[in-house]
Amino acid sequence: MPSDDRTRDYDDAPATTARDDDVQRQEAGRDEDAIVGRTVTIGRPRDEIYAFWRHLPNLAGVMENIERIDLVDDRRSRWLVKGPGGKSFEWEAVITEDEPGRLLAWQSVEGSDISHSGRVEFFDAAPGRGTMVRATLAYDPPGGLIGEWIAKLFQREPNLQARRDLRRLKQFLETGEISSSASPSARRSESPTEQAL
Repeated sequence: MPSDDRTRDYDDAPATTARDDDVQRQEAGRDEDAIVGRTVTIGRPRDEIYAFWRHLPNLAGVMENIERIDLVDDRRSRWLVKGPGGKSFEWEAVITEDEPGRLLAWQSVEGSDISHSGRVEFFDAAPGRGTMVRATLAYDPPGGLIGEWIAKLFQREPNLQARRDLRRLKQFLETGEISSSASPSARRSESPTEQAL
């Protein structure tokens, strides 16, 4: 197949898989520099997963860095998210696309702490396998490349966090709980990773 500019127009692969940084930036939109894409298969019906995600405050219960999400109205919400070094970031987002059971997309409003947009798509998996959930996030890391490096150092970088959060969402929707290696009582003597001296 010839590789000219016309083939790019018909490429149905997500922009997160593009080798060309310009393609990723173009897909990200506005001034966002980074794009993250992750897919997970969840053993629940598509409409049920969409309904859980569509009620945005639910996400604060399963996603580690989200402190809270307040609904402003049916399309707008305020997000408070933990960042590296104990700093929190806040932004208001507006839903830009909403196709029940199929797709939900949003974008932060101008003037937010972080320029951010996202898209979550819900696809039927193979029969008996549930739903594939594909999340694509585009963001402009606060502090540019240095901020991105610090976020990675503190494991608050969106690429790593997206993978963790989708795994936590899967656990919660399939089992009703999220597994943890932390001690239920939070006493050091009961911690599986630390021994009291």
